[in-house]
Amino acid sequence: MSQTRGKYDFCIGLVLAMSSSIFIGGSFILKKKGLLRLARKGSMRAGQGGHAYLKEWLWWAGLLSMGAGEVANFAAYAFAPATLVTPLGALSVLVSAILSSFFLNEKLNLHGKIGCLLSILGSTVMVIHAPQEEEVETLDEMSHKLGDPGFVVFATLVVIVSLILICVVGPRHGQTNILVYITICSVIGALSVSCVKGLGIAIKELFAGKPVLKHPLSWILLLSLTVCVSTQINYLNRALDIFNTSIVTPIYYVIFTTSVLTCSAILFKEWQHMAADDIIGTFSGFLTIIVGIFLLHAFKDVNFTLANLPLSLRKDDRAANGTLLSPYDSFNDDEESSACLGEMQSTESLSARRNGSLSAF
Repeated sequence: MSQTRGKYDFCIGLVLAMSSSIFIGGSFILKKKGLLRLARKGSMRAGQGGHAYLKEWLWWAGLLSMGAGEVANFAAYAFAPATLVTPLGALSVLVSAILSSFFLNEKLNLHGKIGCLLSILGSTVMVIHAPQEEEVETLDEMSHKLGDPGFVVFATLVVIVSLILICVVGPRHGQTNILVYITICSVIGALSVSCVKGLGIAIKELFAGKPVLKHPLSWILLLSLTVCVSTQINYLNRALDIFNTSIVTPIYYVIFTTSVLTCSAILFKEWQHMAADDIIGTFSGFLTIIVGIFLLHAFKDVNFTLANLPLSLRKDDRAANGTLLSPYDSFNDDEESSACLGEMQSTESLSARRNGSLSAF
């Protein structure tokens, strides 16, 4: 019976995690479009400390979408271990990349499509080899876990690093270095996941009729989660306003996932009972996701598609065989390249007009 219940919880957590990724991926697009509209109006930008985005309905739509995603994510952590839920956040990167190509005129080329496939493959491998966390059923057990010396040291380091980045490094380098604001969001996100896990246990106990509201840990976790999420929203808005969405999203995913996996390993001791093949599989899956995300965004400005792949292969074969191109061949290649480029530009202009009509609303 317990094994059947475990599989049922696994499926629920998986579906909720995937739904969360879809909502969160869409929220990046809505927020970015809202911030771009404010920039066109001449309002003070969020990257400069402005809060005019609070009057923009598109930004609020993005916030509601992210809220729905976080609620689904919240519920997923209550049913499944963090090492299952967190890697599936890569799907939000894919959703964001695909929607960006339609609504923000950010291209998705051949490298990006391969990166999407690699990210999905890596997520699948991580789900298969996900470690099992220690069972924590009550708030008293969670309180004992939070009081573990290893977690106390980790949480203290996270708070110290975050305060240094916010108070010292941010005002000096936040406008030019993309890692500053994203690192703040990511490391604080590790603590927010721990709070979510504890509150999920509290909600389960509440439905079981236990006096959860009288337990001080419930209110401590709720207050901590509010502070963490507010800080994350603030600095994520700044990063999105200053830098390109397709750069912010993957870097945020990699640092955030690394922070959560580290925090979860310290808090729940997930790696102590893992076999060697599961450890290798987990790290291999995570590295595959990183490579996929790198391909997805590092070459996003390169106009390389399946349409011009045969032409590139012919040129490479001729160069490898040492064959000199005649003036006639060079003219034909240039003519084919021009035709291919003209076709791509025509397609891009149609896409731009389509996206332009959408962005007008």
